[in-house]
Amino acid sequence: MRKLLDRISFRLVNYMYWFLLCYLLAALAWWYFELVQQNNLMYALQKQQLSLSVSGNAELLDKITDEHTRNAKQYIGEGLTFLVITILGAVFVYGAVRRQFRFHLQQKNFMMAVTHELKTPIAVTKLSLETLRRHKLDEAKQKEILSNAINETERLNALCNNILLSSQLESGGYTLTPHEFDFSNMALKAVKEFQNRYPARSFEFNAPDSIYFNGEEFLLQLVLSNLIENAVKYTPPTNSININLLDCGSSLELSVSDLGSGIPEAEKKKIFEKFYRLGDEMKRSSKGTGLGLFLSTKIIQDHKGRIYVEDNIPHGSIFKIILPK
Repeated sequence: MRKLLDRISFRLVNYMYWFLLCYLLAALAWWYFELVQQNNLMYALQKQQLSLSVSGNAELLDKITDEHTRNAKQYIGEGLTFLVITILGAVFVYGAVRRQFRFHLQQKNFMMAVTHELKTPIAVTKLSLETLRRHKLDEAKQKEILSNAINETERLNALCNNILLSSQLESGGYTLTPHEFDFSNMALKAVKEFQNRYPARSFEFNAPDSIYFNGEEFLLQLVLSNLIENAVKYTPPTNSININLLDCGSSLELSVSDLGSGIPEAEKKKIFEKFYRLGDEMKRSSKGTGLGLFLSTKIIQDHKGRIYVEDNIPHGSIFKIILPK
């Protein structure tokens, strides 16, 4: 099936689908037309035979007329039933095939993105280590090269975590082990990690001193890291990224705001789907695999919370998480 999907384009399948559907509807219309014609012909012949009969019977004529009317209604009812079933089936099949092709395309793009995401940090880290081995550099230059290598290693580690956790959460192979922890402290550590990785970027963090929450600390930190990573990816280097944590009594609210180009209204729900990424896949230059937001959604749902995105006026996006305590 996978090889067949690789060979056949969705456009060709689309043309074949609409051709077969039009042919089926035409056959249905022709069947209805033939039955109506046959019914009218039989009615005319029976009336002619009755008129030639020596003893014309009015009751027999009423019976013939009633049967003709009943047959006409039956054909209309059957025709409409078949038409409705055909249209509903066509809509279902079209949606299923379209989703299958889109998912297959997203999987292909995911494999390409993962390959690129894996090769880049490995290549950068290897180059950094070879540079340190072959050249005698001053301490400042060594620190810069080591910092770049550590950043790429962190990227590689985050990618592997996303892939493994996504598979485990979907298959039910990961069991949550919630415990009470300081959410404010966890968020602060995540922000500081990004400040160390991106010293040239501006991060603004606002939170109460302590908010205690019962959940899986590692997974929730991964969610926050995914949101900040996306904000870094799509926010111009000169703009700051805001991370806010609020204690709402029975729940807590975490938001990550960026000043990027924003997300179109039609795609605000799609971005949480597996493998989905904004924009044209063939023209995209931004890094990513389309797993981060999908994985974040699964984690937040497992904690009985919700995650959504809204516009950041005048431009950009705000990703918000509501978690019940």
